[in-house]
Amino acid sequence: MTRIVITGNSAICGAGQDPASIVDALLEGQSALAPISAWDAQTWVGKLAAEVKDYNGGKLLGDRKLLKLVRRSDVFGIYAGTQAIEQAGLPAWRETLDESAANDYADQTGCYVGSGGGAFEVNYDFFPLMAETGGSLPKFGQELSNMVNPMWLLRSLPNNVLCHVSIRNQLKGPNGCITNHTTSGVLSVIESAWALREGDAQRVVAIGHDAPIEPQTLLYLDKVGLISNDLLRPYDERHDGCLLGEGAASLVLETEASAQERGAKVLGEYLGGGDASEGEGIFDVRTDGDGLSRAIECALADAGLKPADVGMIVAHANGTKGSDSSEAAALLRVFGSDMPPVTGFKWSIGHLFAASGAIDVALGLEACSRNVVPGIATLDKLAPACAGLNVSKENRPARSDVVLVLCRGFAGTNAAVLLRAARAR
Repeated sequence: MTRIVITGNSAICGAGQDPASIVDALLEGQSALAPISAWDAQTWVGKLAAEVKDYNGGKLLGDRKLLKLVRRSDVFGIYAGTQAIEQAGLPAWRETLDESAANDYADQTGCYVGSGGGAFEVNYDFFPLMAETGGSLPKFGQELSNMVNPMWLLRSLPNNVLCHVSIRNQLKGPNGCITNHTTSGVLSVIESAWALREGDAQRVVAIGHDAPIEPQTLLYLDKVGLISNDLLRPYDERHDGCLLGEGAASLVLETEASAQERGAKVLGEYLGGGDASEGEGIFDVRTDGDGLSRAIECALADAGLKPADVGMIVAHANGTKGSDSSEAAALLRVFGSDMPPVTGFKWSIGHLFAASGAIDVALGLEACSRNVVPGIATLDKLAPACAGLNVSKENRPARSDVVLVLCRGFAGTNAAVLLRAARAR
């Protein structure tokens, strides 16, 4: 089987703008969750979120004019993709090639992006006109072109990051935009690996991005009982829901032969991935963790590994009672009493929805490269339903250089990815 290595790794969220600084914050027990600043949320139940600090879209993009064509979520995705590509050294390598080799390089370099799909915020542009026309559809239609940004449709497309990153970097190989709720980002990594295995490309950029911190999303999540009253406490006896975050992450994956040809620094290795669905309903999850355990078993089989080979687990750990307890059940089913150290990052960076799996992969790779499993700072007493889970408030060493990353989404979707980290020296 084709060996797949990782040569670029980037991330941006409320806790920092690169994997190293974010993992530093995790190890120091720092949380990026703070009162929402985008609107007055003081009377809301979920008044905390992990917003990207000192947001400057033009600076992140390197092009202020592009802000007219993209959403906040897209800014994060383009930034993360660009950073990973630069770290991998792809632009510098391309400059050394003659025209024929450069064209071949473009054809053999792809891009897969996990996106949140639609967002309620894109409809807010219509609200002033709706109020002004008093609900009259003829008046609304007459004034629509005068009141609403003519680029509205382009800005609302879910594949903007895919388009802009690919065009900017001349990535003409296989590409795809995945919108599968919160598993979107991690599925972009799995699909990228399969493109390399199948010989469709030599290099692929995988990106996950989202910015779900907006009133309507928060309102609906609160109405279905998924938002915490204060802190996000995965697996703790006081866990009562999740809180939102925003950002993006990106990996550059390539065949070992491609990386060797370029003399690229290898950050890690993609070992395997798997996904499975429970099909119980939009919000329901099986209490026995069936879908997640099957996703883990598929990933292990794909990687040719045994449970004992896994050195650390980055769990979904979203702080909701149903997800936490069923995740514990799934891990106990696969690993039993020989479970490696388990952690999760949402207590600090919030739930990034479509970007959550991608950023967990990026941060898990960084943490494992340091041989450290960050503790969950909000964990005080394990919930009875999570008994047996190998989690801790303290930072601990990993038991090997293999990290398992888990991601879950609405409608019973589950995904798992296995990576081997190149240990820092």
